[in-house]
Formats: sequence, C-alpha cells, structure tokens
Amino acid sequence: MAPLAIGLAYDLFGSYPPRPDDPPDAEAEYEPEATVVVLEAALRRLGHEPVRLGNAHAVLAALGGGRAPRLDAVVTIAEGYGARNREGWVPVLCEMAGIPTLGSDALTLATTLDKLWAHRVVAAAGVPVPAHASLGSPEEARAGPLPAPFPLFVKPRWEGTAKGIRPSSRVESREALVEEVARVVRTYRQPALVEAFLEGAEYTVTLVGNRPPRALPTLQRALEASSRIGLHALDRHPPPPGGWRHVVPGALDATLEGDLVALARRAFEALECRDFARADFRLDATGRPRFLEMNPLPTFAPDGTFGIIAELLGRPLDEVLAGVLAEGLQRLGLGP
Repeated sequence: MAPLAIGLAYDLFGSYPPRPDDPPDAEAEYEPEATVVVLEAALRRLGHEPVRLGNAHAVLAALGGGRAPRLDAVVTIAEGYGARNREGWVPVLCEMAGIPTLGSDALTLATTLDKLWAHRVVAAAGVPVPAHASLGSPEEARAGPLPAPFPLFVKPRWEGTAKGIRPSSRVESREALVEEVARVVRTYRQPALVEAFLEGAEYTVTLVGNRPPRALPTLQRALEASSRIGLHALDRHPPPPGGWRHVVPGALDATLEGDLVALARRAFEALECRDFARADFRLDATGRPRFLEMNPLPTFAPDGTFGIIAELLGRPLDEVLAGVLAEGLQRLGLGP
C-alpha cells in the first residue's frame, strides 16, 4: 500500500511557558524528545511518513488556520493541562476535522483520567476497586465519613503519572487526612480521591490490540520500603538521608498473572479503550488484585513501560511499537 502521512501530537518538556499557579509537578506527564523519535522510527518501519504536529494548541492553530498538512491519521500522546478533559483535546479536534486517530477516543480518555468515574465503570463490570471517596474540601475531610479505616491514600482525582503523590499522601489520622486533602484541592484545583491504602504488591498490565486486547508481560513496581508507596511516585521528591529504600514484595506466578490479565482486559473493554493502554493494580491484605487506574496514554519513552517490555522481549523498542501502531491502523481500515 502507499505510504501514509501519520501526524504525531505530543507535549514535550517545556512545551508550555510556566504559569504562576502551576503545581510543582505540572510537566510530569510530558515526554522527552526521545519518545517522539522512537515513534517516528516505528512509523518508518511500517513504511509511513511521520509528521510532527506538536501540542494541542499547535494542532488547533494548524487546523483552524488551514495550515495543517494532509494527514491520513494521527497518533496522539498529548496530555494538555488543567482540565479533566485535557487528554481529549487532540482527538476532538481531529474528529471535527475528519482525521482518524489511533488509541482511545476523547470520552474514554476523560473517563479514565477521572479516577472516580473510572472506578465506577470498572466496578460495574465486576473489577474489584479499593474503597474510596471523593472529597472536595478540608471541611469534608474533617467531618465526613471515611471510605475505610486508616491508613488511607490521598491523591488528585484527575491526574496521571503519580502527579500530586508525595510521602505524606499516605495518612494515618483524621488530622493528616484534612491536611492532605487541603493540599490537593489548593494545589491541583480539583477534588481529592481518598482510597483505602493497599499494602500489597503493585503490578502493571500493558494491553495492545482489540477484541480482545493482548497482554504484554506483566511488570511489578518497586515500593518504598517503609511507606509502601510506589517508588516511581516518590523519585521526584527529595529522598531521606541514605536515599529511598525499595522492596519488591510480590511473587508473580502464572495464576496471579492470569488473574491480573483477565481483570485488565475486563477494565479495558468496560472503558472502551482502543489499541493500547496500561492497567495498574495493587493487592489487598488477602492477596486479591484491586484496580487502581487505566492509562490509555501510556508513555512510549525508551525508559518507560514499553521500553522495559521491549528489553524483556529482546526486541528493539521501535519494532515493538511498530507492531502496536500497525494494529491500530488496521482497526482504522488503513493497514493490511
């Protein structure tokens, strides 16, 4: 078939000028240049021509000004900023312009970013979730009912890449809960999601393809030894004297991996994800997996989940991503 022109929409570190009210980790979800380079290599492996578009505002300017190049499809990893609809900005613009996109649509992206809504959808599909509550003010945290006994875990309701999580996110008392909810509401301008803290191992399942999606090798995440918070969430914070100590407490046998994959597929389908996504789980005190979140915009960075999986498979990352993108193009009727 003739080569296709495939647009790439993305937010690189430094894409947006700093704003006075930005949280300290405002750019946590953005990508290094290396991510765009490896996606370009993957598309060229398929014989297609990548076209750099930039962030959502660049896409808007190009489409609105009639300066957009001819595009057969768009791959978007653009996160946007501020609103809980931000991950859907580029898919909506492309939909309005009649350009198909790989990956999940705007409705799925918004639903998965809002962890409360995602919990509701997957729980209705039979996927276990932690006991949780959305608290919109320190007053609610001070007087309202708790979703579970302490310890509890506090994080922004619609952020990704562990934004808003720090050592104090695990709370052991009502006073600490009030302080953390106040911080999240003040800093991120959104409600806090408060969950039962799960002490068990944490796993991530990467799914690709459709009907049904295929699971790539399941990965276990390291936890900080004393708090049991995911180490990936704490690495951007100043370490204590002697540095962060990590533990990897789980034993991933075939039975557990099968359970995780089955739950991830059920969540993927309930949320109507497409082409690629990553589901995160933690084990409760009985060893039962509970859904934490679905990320349909997983990083393709060389040091991210796909990079680790490619290394485990003994394959170049651009080759692995080429296969993922080829399946997405096939779903759109643009591939063999």
